[in-house]
Amino acid sequence: MCPKVPPPHREREAVVVNWDDTAAMTEHAASGRLVGGGADGEDQAVEAALRPKDLGEFIGQEKVREQLDLVLRAARARGATADHVLLSGAPGLGKTTLSMIIAAEMGAPIRITSGPAIQHAGDLAAILSSLQEGEVLFLDEIHRMSRPAEEMLYMAMEDFRVDVIVGKGPGATAIPLELPPFTLVGATTRAGLLPPPLRDRFGFTGHMEFYEPTELERVVHRSAGLLDVGIEARGAAEIAGRSRGTPRIANRLLRRVRDYAQVKADGVITRDIAAAALAVYEVDSRGLDRLDRAVLEALLKLFGGGPVGLSTLAVAVGEERETVEEVAEPFLVREGLLARTPRGRIATPAAWAHLGITPPGSGSGQQGLFGA
Repeated sequence: MCPKVPPPHREREAVVVNWDDTAAMTEHAASGRLVGGGADGEDQAVEAALRPKDLGEFIGQEKVREQLDLVLRAARARGATADHVLLSGAPGLGKTTLSMIIAAEMGAPIRITSGPAIQHAGDLAAILSSLQEGEVLFLDEIHRMSRPAEEMLYMAMEDFRVDVIVGKGPGATAIPLELPPFTLVGATTRAGLLPPPLRDRFGFTGHMEFYEPTELERVVHRSAGLLDVGIEARGAAEIAGRSRGTPRIANRLLRRVRDYAQVKADGVITRDIAAAALAVYEVDSRGLDRLDRAVLEALLKLFGGGPVGLSTLAVAVGEERETVEEVAEPFLVREGLLARTPRGRIATPAAWAHLGITPPGSGSGQQGLFGA
């Protein structure tokens, strides 16, 4: 008699996790930072109310939005499920929001889980076998999924079928399990870690770019309206300019400035109120926080602008090597304040100017590197 393999309820509960759990796993290094891209419980509760419901409301990402709109319209015209979608980019740029918009535009339910939660092929089989026809499966941090589950996903995406292995050794039996058509939306902060066979199975790939200040101003104005917060144009511009090109950070800073305005002023956010509030929270005019400035100050004051090794720099700051490398450095490099070289980390002329520190004489290694 052929054994039946219904998806166990215990496994299904173990692998379908909420967004808070996912964010905790993927953004642990940046937890607790006001300008970190990860989301905590408070962020998720507020973002649920602030998220746009369709592509027309979504601000920024013009190219991705236009291309995705064509994909979804064509699928609806054919009466078919949408192609699988891969979204890549830094945390906080809207990957989760777009996945929910995809489900809403297609009139389908959405299931949310994460790569780290799927450690075995059976975990993935339990999720896939419970999907409804046309359902959207959002798989965050897809590059962190285990290899056996990843290989099972190849067949599920292409043929809507998985083979479930029952038993062990010579007596093991592969039972084919047909799946209803579904749309997989994968999100990753490191697209380069995805194996080519997996990337090739996505019908549409969109890369999320950092936002321009003018786009973030629109995000701040929209969020302020939804939160019933009075804000002036220059106040929104001040918050947008310190948000690191990331809507999630802009919304977080808006909430902190709102608190300050309610306690210290009349509740309306002006440019001066925003600047004063963010000074309290140690977020400067370029979006640098305490850790960022500590790294730059150590590099400039203790090591004359570098070059200096990462481990030495981390000891000087009093942080772990990984914290400096994964949390502080990416933004400092993107802002042109710090450079990574084979000899070590060096400060750029912009770093000296931003901190208002006079560089040493032309004989230093840093000045020679930049020809100043």
